[in-house]
Amino acid sequence: MKNIAATFLLGFVALITLNTHAAIQTKEVTYKAGDTTLKGFVAWDDAIKGKTPGVIVAHEFWGLNDYARERAKKIAGLGYTALALDMYGDGKWSDHPKEAGEMFNAVMGDAAVRTARFNAAYEALKQQPTVDASHIGAIGYCMGGAVILQAARAGTDLDVVASFHGALGAKERATKGDIKAKVLVFNGEADSFVPAEQVAALKQEMKDAGADFTYVGYPGVKHSFTNPNADKVAKEFGMDIGYDAKADADSWSKLQPALKAAFAK
Repeated sequence: MKNIAATFLLGFVALITLNTHAAIQTKEVTYKAGDTTLKGFVAWDDAIKGKTPGVIVAHEFWGLNDYARERAKKIAGLGYTALALDMYGDGKWSDHPKEAGEMFNAVMGDAAVRTARFNAAYEALKQQPTVDASHIGAIGYCMGGAVILQAARAGTDLDVVASFHGALGAKERATKGDIKAKVLVFNGEADSFVPAEQVAALKQEMKDAGADFTYVGYPGVKHSFTNPNADKVAKEFGMDIGYDAKADADSWSKLQPALKAAFAK
């Protein structure tokens, strides 16, 4: 009986040790775009040996908040190294739409700033010791969707980009052969921030550019449908946004095989 108990105890200790070792690891990283200091958030699974593809996670217009960090950890849980980028500098974020809007306009109103800050995150991710720099993708939410779509339009060397309830319009549009990445767009068809004209224009743009493009529309679904905090924010500030658990789950389930296929090439 003592031997059985001892064997069970050793096995239990080993299991605890294994689970502890296999936890998702995270760290803050500092990088720069020009004179601006940016503070990103990296997540990876330390049970995986060797280098893995890297995925940039581009935040909503609120900035690099806990939601963006949680999405980075979910990406790490899929077996990749994720970098939740910082578009505002110093890791700034706000939970008030007025302040967030001011930061948003300062960055998104200047294409050179937007591009430089995305590119800085792209280089920072490639330099992470767990990343296979030959396989990089990007996902983005709300503002972040616009950021990663613009990176794809500009011909950035990305395997795949996926926009979730992102802004789809653009002044700088892709032309034939510009886009290297597989492009996925998940959009709520009741999203008052993304008019039907933007959706139609994007579809035509992607067709004309010869992009590997997938569009998934969710009838009756509003902006910010992946963020569980959206309903609270909608009530507090009167914003036309809302969480949708089914659309969130479906878009995430469709993202996973797309990432796997793109990184396998």
